[in-house]
Amino acid sequence: MKGLFNKIAQSVLIAAVTLLFLGGLATTGHAADDSLKTVEDKGTLVVATSPDYPPYEFQATVHGKSKVIGMDMDVMKKVAKDLGVKLEIKSMNFDSLLVAIQTGKADVAVGGINPTAERRQSVDFSDIYYLGGQSFLINKTDAGKYKNRSDLKGLKIGAQTGTLQYNLAKQKIPGAQVKGMDKSTDLVLALKTHKIDALGIETPSAEAYVKNDKSLAMINSGYKLDKNEVGAAIAAKKGSDALINAMNKSVATINKDNLTDQYLADAGKYMKVNTQNTTMWHYSNYFVTGVEYTLLISAVSVVIGVLLGTLLALMRFSKNKLLHGLAVAYIEFVRGTPLMVQVMFVYFGIGIIVNIPALLSGIIAVSLNSGAYVAEIIRSGIDSVAKGQTEAASSLGLSKGDTMRFVILPQAIRNIWPALGNEFISLIKESSIVSIIGVTDLIYQTNIVRADTYRGVMPIFITMLIYFVITFLLTRVLNHYEGKMKHAR
Repeated sequence: MKGLFNKIAQSVLIAAVTLLFLGGLATTGHAADDSLKTVEDKGTLVVATSPDYPPYEFQATVHGKSKVIGMDMDVMKKVAKDLGVKLEIKSMNFDSLLVAIQTGKADVAVGGINPTAERRQSVDFSDIYYLGGQSFLINKTDAGKYKNRSDLKGLKIGAQTGTLQYNLAKQKIPGAQVKGMDKSTDLVLALKTHKIDALGIETPSAEAYVKNDKSLAMINSGYKLDKNEVGAAIAAKKGSDALINAMNKSVATINKDNLTDQYLADAGKYMKVNTQNTTMWHYSNYFVTGVEYTLLISAVSVVIGVLLGTLLALMRFSKNKLLHGLAVAYIEFVRGTPLMVQVMFVYFGIGIIVNIPALLSGIIAVSLNSGAYVAEIIRSGIDSVAKGQTEAASSLGLSKGDTMRFVILPQAIRNIWPALGNEFISLIKESSIVSIIGVTDLIYQTNIVRADTYRGVMPIFITMLIYFVITFLLTRVLNHYEGKMKHAR
């Protein structure tokens, strides 16, 4: 009977979450076209982008501050200026850009986005503001072997997940083994370490890498494509005709005056600045910022996770079937779904109804996830306390609450301290997943440094050392208190 009740409770929880998400979609699917008015009323145009794709968008230090710049950003500055509003930039993974505008996290999205027929089914696009063409990056040592697309038959081809280049490689290179990754920096590293043989990429980005990395070369793709699908355009939520029409006026001016040539030239200047000094010390501020956010997320999530885990553990011991069932359902559901999915659901799914900032979304998701694991650790600790302790406390006249507080939990904490410590350490490392929604934690900053410096391995090595130092120091602290607990016995 208890097992049946638990299954019912879990089903109810899953159904409620699903309805919440679908309900949010329903409420946003039939709204009148107030897209332009909404932007004008709030005075900002929020643009989502993935700043790891020079020269389209990347980060650089401008007047002592890290900023997202590039051709796309100049295009959006022109659009925002013509609309009479301020430009606000939200950074996230490329494959989250269209989701961001569908769920209201951003008004528009840019990132060298090609307005393919498949994408037009989900979002609207402005007119094309730039035609860059398609190329392949290869290792310079392979330049003699790979001279055109036909030489890539049956080889391992890399492309950013969710991009036109990924689909083209699958469709137009016979026998190709296409490997997709979220970050172009990861793909370039995979190319340089011979995990892939070639990388499908926009021509301007290929040129940028070749100019800044002497170990790389490029070849033309030779694709014959519809110009209406392969150029770069601005994406907006489906039905945003008013906003699209307004932006198209700016795009028309950009195309008429060939402003993208100037935008690319400006981007090139900053790219040269980025590569003048590619030492990791020069980019130390990026790593420091990443550490600050990582520690903040981890510290807050540890506190909330312990409090929530303790509550859930006590609910599991409750004789109240409803409380017990809810605790079991929550723990099983959270432990049965990936943290990455939970982070994206909190930010994008619940964000349909309540607009939660990326940092807060990350903290909430990591905290809720940690709570489920801490609950099981605490439960096992409570179970490890001999029943005679409860009987002894009862014979002394202690209430159940006092028994749990003064007798059971203190002994349980001593028993579970090593496991709890491992959870804290794991949480610090697992919190890196929040980078997918644009939280500037250590992993996010590492990817920015890799994109800016065109150095694939060294930023990763520095990040590994930083994580090791953090976890090593935390381990020493935890061991110190574990020793004190043993001595207290």
